[in-house]
Amino acid sequence: MVTLQTIKAALGRIRESIFISPFVRSETFSRLTGNSIFFKLENLQMTGSYKERGALNKILLLTEDERRRGVIAASAGNHAQAVAYHATKRGIAAQICMPLTTPLVKVS
Repeated sequence: MVTLQTIKAALGRIRESIFISPFVRSETFSRLTGNSIFFKLENLQMTGSYKERGALNKILLLTEDERRRGVIAASAGNHAQAVAYHATKRGIAAQICMPLTTPLVKVS
């Protein structure tokens, strides 16, 4: 079960490796909606998505044996990039399974 305590524990694990992305006010969307609209700029993460947080947290929770065996991710995009990036950065083998229809921009 996800609790405030587990969220804080995850934050403690990932904080050093994740960019704290800013919230910025969008004048255009605020004006269009009559509200004060802010965007969280997750595109500024290394892989361009918030998915890094969950992928990194899971990687940091792996046992030594699990790290030796490596990880496998099935994804056509941002999750795959996050798993590959953070696993590789820590010397963990990562196998990414992507559909043949995955846009080439997601494959690097």
